Amino acid sequence: MRLILLTVVTMVAFASNSLLTRLAVDTGASDPYSFALLRVLAGASVLAAILAISGKGNAFSPHQRAVGALSLAVYMIGFSLAYLTLDAGLGALILFGVVQITMFSHSALTGSVPTLRQMTGAAVAFSGLLLVLWPGDAAPTDIVGAAFMVLAGLGWAVYTISGRSAADPLAMTGANFLLCLPVMLLFLLAPDRNVTASGYLLALICGALTSGLGYALWYLVLPQLQQTVAAVVQLSVPVIAIAGGAVLLGEPVAIQVVVAATLVLGGIALAVTSQSSQAGRK
Repeated sequence: MRLILLTVVTMVAFASNSLLTRLAVDTGASDPYSFALLRVLAGASVLAAILAISGKGNAFSPHQRAVGALSLAVYMIGFSLAYLTLDAGLGALILFGVVQITMFSHSALTGSVPTLRQMTGAAVAFSGLLLVLWPGDAAPTDIVGAAFMVLAGLGWAVYTISGRSAADPLAMTGANFLLCLPVMLLFLLAPDRNVTASGYLLALICGALTSGLGYALWYLVLPQLQQTVAAVVQLSVPVIAIAGGAVLLGEPVAIQVVVAATLVLGGIALAVTSQSSQAGRK
């Protein structure tokens, strides 16, 4: 029961990143550049404190984390800029779909031959992404916002892939946040920066709680979950974000988005559960 509760809290935290960012930049409480910088600063502070308390403050080498830090910066700024125009749930759906498809493609290109079921699942998920990304009068997606979220998804996918071999994922995450800060400071040069008191508060919550503590909690429960379960449970994040956006932010849920979400999440579920199904038949 405790594991289920912690997992649910973690998924809600991940979905809350979309809701908080959308609320901050859409209402003008913060410009996207400042929000991304403050989010990283808050997250780095919390993770550094956790690592110091646990005695892992020196558990990383800066030269080994360059790719992780740069890809994290790409994710952060793309994520913030996307939510100038995208609804919270739609943004989470695009982000999640791009990350999973990119990681699947990387795995296939680096020697892990995909099964027919995996390829079918990836194709279904990709068709769902096309449904919301395809330009046209009936499209529910702002193409510029979608492009920024695709960039964020690619950044997060590279970040995840680069950290797969990490002996201590939490220490790796803390290191990446800290080393990402110098890159994010460049956004101080961005024009039209403006942050209100509520913008600072939202960035603090997003960085310290739903990002910093959220990631720490995820790495606490991750070893207790089967790999397939860990992959499938993350399918709940876009669903939570879509529901949260509708209830808390008053965002409309177009039927096209519902169909796309079904295709993306169903396709990913089909692909990531392939290995467990094959194991069960042996």
